[in-house]
Amino acid sequence: MAKQTVYEMIPQLGKLRDEVLFGDVWEQPELTKRDRSLVTCTVLAALYRTPELKGHLQRALDNGVTVEELKGMITHVAFYSGWPTAVNAGRVLQEVLGDDA
Repeated sequence: MAKQTVYEMIPQLGKLRDEVLFGDVWEQPELTKRDRSLVTCTVLAALYRTPELKGHLQRALDNGVTVEELKGMITHVAFYSGWPTAVNAGRVLQEVLGDDA
């Protein structure tokens, strides 16, 4: 039997993610989805949130953020949140890009 996701185990988290975060917050007009993706990846990289960063890096690419912009963001993060957070984000980006890295 497959292991439950956290959202299956705690359905309210999934509901809030779908309805509030992605259904409302990500749809607000002040920032484009591209800009939201770049901000989100920056925060997740700075906070060393590896599993979440992986998904959001792919979302950022899908939302039009370029690989070069993500590399620039990671370099910038190194000086504000520390070298280990940037190196970790770089490794996650390598994983997301796979053979395209």
